[in-house]
Amino acid sequence: MPDRSAVLAEDETLLLLFPPLQAAWARRGQALPVPLSGWNDRRVLFGAIHVGSGHRILLAQKRQRAEEFQEFLDLIAWHYRGWHPVLLLDENSSHTAEESEMAAEDLGIEMLPLPKRVPKLNAMDQLWRRSKQTISANRQYDSIDEHVDRFVDYVLRLSPTEARLKAGLLSEDQWLREYLDYHR
Repeated sequence: MPDRSAVLAEDETLLLLFPPLQAAWARRGQALPVPLSGWNDRRVLFGAIHVGSGHRILLAQKRQRAEEFQEFLDLIAWHYRGWHPVLLLDENSSHTAEESEMAAEDLGIEMLPLPKRVPKLNAMDQLWRRSKQTISANRQYDSIDEHVDRFVDYVLRLSPTEARLKAGLLSEDQWLREYLDYHR
């Protein structure tokens, strides 16, 4: 990689107004009624974590299409101006769209696809999972915007070390260990 490269793990997550129910109490042998009504409002949260420093960039959008991903690419390019951003990401259609690939090239962002169906290789995916357990599971917010605000606030308030730990980047068997050790 060129000097002044910034390696970032990128991923998206879906936040829902109706929370994922992971735990609840009910009488033994009886199903717990979970009343739902209306449309389950949602937001897509684009995110990237710098694998070395733990710096995070987040962008909430209403959809996950190529146009929204390209807005996120613009944000990454702005934050890492003067650097060579390298994104580790899955092969979602918003990433592989011709317009997205051209936008990344124009912005000087290199996109490296991760193997299919192996989310544990993506540090951002791991950070999403652990953050959802803390902020989203079993909690009903008054609005989807409140949910997004609290989720973003939680992720950005993590110290760089906490974020890297939750993302699995500090694990001894982390597949990026050699790169991370070399760049200390």
